[in-house]
Amino acid sequence: MSAVMPSSNVRAATPDAQQQPQKPVQPAQPTKQAEVGLLQTRVGRVLTSFRREFIWVAVFSAIANVLMLTPTIYMLQLFDRVMSSGNVMTLVAITALMLIFTLVMGFSEWVRARLLVRAGSRFDEVLNRNVFDAAFAAQLSNTRRNPLQPLNDLNQLRQFMTGNGVFAVADTPWTLIFIAALFLMHPLLGWLSVAFCVVQLALGFILQSSMTRGQRATQEAGLDSAQYLQAKLRNAETVESMGMLDNLRFLWMALDERHHAQQSRTHEFSHRVQAGMKWLQYTQQALMLSLGALLVMRGEIGPGAMIASNALMGNALRPVGLIVGIWSQFVEARAAFDRLNTVLDEHPEVVGVSPPVKMQGQVTVRDLKASAAGRERPILHGLNAEFKAGEVVAIIGPSGAGKSTLARCLLGIWPQTEGEVLLDGRAIQGWTREDLGPNLGYLPQDVELFEGTIAENISRFADVSPDVVIVAAKSAGIHEMVLNMPKGYDTPIGEAGGTLSGGQRQRLGLARAILGSPALVVLDEPSANLDDQGEAALLRVVRELKAGGSTVFMVVHQQQLLTAADRVLVMEAGQIKQLANIVLTPPPAAQTQQTKNANS
Repeated sequence: MSAVMPSSNVRAATPDAQQQPQKPVQPAQPTKQAEVGLLQTRVGRVLTSFRREFIWVAVFSAIANVLMLTPTIYMLQLFDRVMSSGNVMTLVAITALMLIFTLVMGFSEWVRARLLVRAGSRFDEVLNRNVFDAAFAAQLSNTRRNPLQPLNDLNQLRQFMTGNGVFAVADTPWTLIFIAALFLMHPLLGWLSVAFCVVQLALGFILQSSMTRGQRATQEAGLDSAQYLQAKLRNAETVESMGMLDNLRFLWMALDERHHAQQSRTHEFSHRVQAGMKWLQYTQQALMLSLGALLVMRGEIGPGAMIASNALMGNALRPVGLIVGIWSQFVEARAAFDRLNTVLDEHPEVVGVSPPVKMQGQVTVRDLKASAAGRERPILHGLNAEFKAGEVVAIIGPSGAGKSTLARCLLGIWPQTEGEVLLDGRAIQGWTREDLGPNLGYLPQDVELFEGTIAENISRFADVSPDVVIVAAKSAGIHEMVLNMPKGYDTPIGEAGGTLSGGQRQRLGLARAILGSPALVVLDEPSANLDDQGEAALLRVVRELKAGGSTVFMVVHQQQLLTAADRVLVMEAGQIKQLANIVLTPPPAAQTQQTKNANS
């Protein structure tokens, strides 16, 4: 028996696609919420939940900064009291106190660092699942952003929380206290420290801005070179077989040379900046000591105050230098904060209901429209159809008709849609994906396998019984092939299944799709890369799924696969041109033999 294409020997069924009532399109909802404060955003609320930790960090920072005055006071007492009196007991006493206070200072700095590390770990734990899900949803939505960007942003925020950024914020108010202490020693010492702070801030921000631009240009040039080389290495066989290596090497060397030239300019500028900042630091110390010596000679301060003023100025400028040093990190963390809020708002956590233990697989399409970014016309135009549970539907049509887009819409994974796809009478987006997944099977055109063993890929990396995995492998016709592999079902397949042939990957993906006989199975060109034996196994799988009550949609080009279908859905220009029952007719040779038998 053979299947005949619907244009000749397929009788049209009731025109389901034409008689469904049109559902009015709902007006588009606003996509942007009103502007809210930073702390009212999703990430901002998580950060405010750590306010107790931040308060304790501020407390221990205050203790550490107060105790930073210990060396200054110690030098004052040493020069002004001990050396003038020559009392050894006083020297021992103030030295012991200095050691105790510096020990407490070190302990306070250790405690605040540990608090931030723990807060950063908890911050990551609170958001990592939602960010991970949002990153996948963003990739599924075909956004142009780097799919790893949300995870990188989360990591960057966590590092900023546990690094010098929070310390700089906590220590900055103490700059004013140290400057005030210098004013108490002598107004000229205070004004000189203020001038140093202003100069260091201005010069630091100017140099940091220039360095940031250079580093960004270097990173972009390096990324261009690396991506170009990586793409060529992925296609090494094509490059080698057609003698393209010399030409591609020439193009890569041009990119690499641009990267190294930009890197050299950035390093040279960085070295100049470091030299300039060292000069500024030494100059500040020398000028402060010079002013202190002048005031000592004039009898306005003592020798101890001269030494202590230099230490106080160092304490006052330390947070300023820290702010300058982490300013670029702050700018990047602020941008990561905004990007993270954006991606979490665009892809919020989906709260759905759990599907029943056994789903039927009835599918209803109501006024389904699908579009894509950069296209003026929709890919699918208002599709309406009803598919009974347990039937096999073959989807055919020319290239670009929207077959694969329809297949993804049936699974609820096409990002830009209007209308509804109902599974057992409920919108497919209404189910929780974790619970819905075992009831769905999908074999895409380009089969994507994951690094792991054969058993892990078939089982979808879930904890399922080995018997269920073996049943799926036998149905897909790969059980014997797997047993002949070095470690059987425990054989690693490498990254993306690189150790397998195209046909083996296709059949392994088929076994994964039919694991546990899902209620709904979508096969997008399942016979690609299959030989005759593989196509026979595919037909057997489809018939077994139908016998088990599964609803099967398969995008096909081979006429022989229509023998397993109940209906054929003809797509053209994003619309359902025909939805018809399959009518099987005998092949011409069989018809001739039947006629001869009838005549005889």
